[in-house]
Amino acid sequence: MASRVRAHGARTLNHHSGRPWLVGRWREDELTVAGAGEARIAVLGCCPVTPAELARRAEHLTDLARLDEVVRGLPGSFHLVATLGGGFRAYGTASGLRLVFHAEVGGVTVAADRADLLAALAGSEVDERQLAARLLFPVPHPVPETPLWRGVRAVPPGSAVTVTPDGRMSRVTRWWEPPRPVRALADAAPSIREALATAVDARTLAGGVVGCDLSGGLDSTSLCFLAARGPATVVASTWPGIDPADDDLAWAERAAAHLPDVEHVVWQAEASPLVYEKLLEIDDPLDEPTIGMLDRARLLSDLEGLAARGCRVRLTGIGGDHVAWCSEAHYHTLLRRRPLLAINRARGSRALFHWPLGGMVRALADRRPYHRWLADAAGDLGRPAEPPVTTALGWSAPPRCAEWVTVEARRAAAEVVGAAAREAEPLGPTRGEHADLDQIRSCTRIIRQWEQMSARAGLPIQSPYFDDRVIEACLSVRPEDRVTPWRYKPALVAAMRGVVPDECLARSSKAQAALDAATGLRDNRGDLAELWSESRLAELGLVDRDRLLDLAARPATPELRTAVLYPAIGCEIWLRTLAAAEPLDAGV
Repeated sequence: MASRVRAHGARTLNHHSGRPWLVGRWREDELTVAGAGEARIAVLGCCPVTPAELARRAEHLTDLARLDEVVRGLPGSFHLVATLGGGFRAYGTASGLRLVFHAEVGGVTVAADRADLLAALAGSEVDERQLAARLLFPVPHPVPETPLWRGVRAVPPGSAVTVTPDGRMSRVTRWWEPPRPVRALADAAPSIREALATAVDARTLAGGVVGCDLSGGLDSTSLCFLAARGPATVVASTWPGIDPADDDLAWAERAAAHLPDVEHVVWQAEASPLVYEKLLEIDDPLDEPTIGMLDRARLLSDLEGLAARGCRVRLTGIGGDHVAWCSEAHYHTLLRRRPLLAINRARGSRALFHWPLGGMVRALADRRPYHRWLADAAGDLGRPAEPPVTTALGWSAPPRCAEWVTVEARRAAAEVVGAAAREAEPLGPTRGEHADLDQIRSCTRIIRQWEQMSARAGLPIQSPYFDDRVIEACLSVRPEDRVTPWRYKPALVAAMRGVVPDECLARSSKAQAALDAATGLRDNRGDLAELWSESRLAELGLVDRDRLLDLAARPATPELRTAVLYPAIGCEIWLRTLAAAEPLDAGV
């Protein structure tokens, strides 16, 4: 099996015995490895750990389970794999940004960071029932944790897989638990600042030139100021929106005025690719569908310009919305712990988001456990979408099937969700804690694919907000200090006070890019029609081709004002790239 992978140009690290241990593709700056005796530890990804430190860990390694403490203490975003006595243990991240899969290949258990690679090695076929479930919007936890290939198993985020020396037995164990949200913001703000600064330092300490998004929002602005304090030369990148009401550029220029040593590049708004653009050109080999396909052209649009300026990596502010803010679903717990404060916050949110009083009361009164909520959702996937208040205050947005999904596909998706509901456990003990982690994991599954796309295009992107240490620092803050209708991202503002100028921290608006999406849908309706005219999903009996073609001809229809079309596009393009790609050529 190792020779099959090596034949495609992969590198190899060996066990103490001299037999293959790790086989794959990585850049020189992505791997740190050290060993002592029969123990070897490899860190792949972004982590400032030194070979000397890993060697000290390896010297005292008598049990692979002791590595849990090592992983919990390291900054960055990485896989850690260790071998001892011929067995091995593989870790991804708690965020879900770096995943681990395993499968039986030739009678032994093999682990990889891509499910499609294992499927190719094992000769596994796509499970069409799981593909039908990916047409849901959204795809509810824990459905995404089941790979799309039969026989390939996923290691849940925050868990590790251990394989015995003979390769015959494997065991998945949990190494990470989310922190309880009990810290006051005043106490936690220094920890958030330190964790985020360390995450940025991990990307800038090597020097050189680093690209950094500067949208003008609090998230990317904070990263720019932190990056500018390091040894790397920073190039700040701003894409203005085409909406006249978009004030991102003004805020970006305001921040750049405080960064005299940072080159600020403002791209031409009219040159920015729109949503839905260049869908027919996508050929990235991915191991699962992603709605991130819709924004791929926008994602990659400035990479060539940044690379021409010498950038070796681009930092994004993606994730700030997910870790520096939190779900209003925390009002459930707050209502029972601090009822007067909860009522005050709920009334403020109702005014801000125009929630109907009856819907808000019903949502707060809903005390169904997660497995029952998920089972109820599986019972009628074709119902109209729930109102925003139900989504905001519930476990999550209930999954729904669009009307162009066939009856057979809807039935298969319901079976998948119903089966998952029977053993489903929430990601946290309360609705709010579950919702926060669910949003993080949903986003990291997209960013994981974007990282692969950008690396393949020549300039890798990284998102420091999704480092595990940053997530832990943010999630430790009391929800009443993180979510409030009266202040915008108070946790990030408190953490960045003294790092980011006060006038930049005062921003309370956020561009929505709705005009970009609407224009992109209209301008690219011809590509969408071509996509559906030869639809592989339709050939599998999962979608109604005629209905989708009709929608492509009517881009202004109210049905398409939300992202309801995204899952079908993501699945369709994935099937096309799957048919054209050779997984063993995609990397390991």
